[in-house]
Amino acid sequence: MLGVIFSAIAGAAMSLQGVINTRLGEKAGLFEANTFVQGTAFILSLITMLIFGSGSFKAVFEADKIYLTGGILGLVITVTVMLSIRDLSPTVAVSVILIVQLLVAAMIDAFGLFGSEKVVFTWGKYAGLGAMLGGVLLFKFF
Repeated sequence: MLGVIFSAIAGAAMSLQGVINTRLGEKAGLFEANTFVQGTAFILSLITMLIFGSGSFKAVFEADKIYLTGGILGLVITVTVMLSIRDLSPTVAVSVILIVQLLVAAMIDAFGLFGSEKVVFTWGKYAGLGAMLGGVLLFKFF
């Protein structure tokens, strides 16, 4: 149950953040806004780690090197969300983002990538993704 609550909070925060970052970028510049956003996140993460951290920061660098690319992906995510919302609309941009997130997550599950347990992906799941894509197209063009 907590996972559903956390997922809902993450979804709402991502939608709000995308629009807020885009508007800040329109005012200050794309990369200026991104630097502020990422810098603020870094400072808050550092403070949170110092207060609540119970792991080992040293262990971060002992992890598989592919897992160290999260910061790079954070930059890619923030910038491309801002560009998507600027060029589309919040609803269409977030819809496309969610569909692609589901497709990539399905591939991670189906192939058991990054240490994930393999999950069988049936035709019904693919039909669901197709229906979502159809819904975005209907929303965008009608």
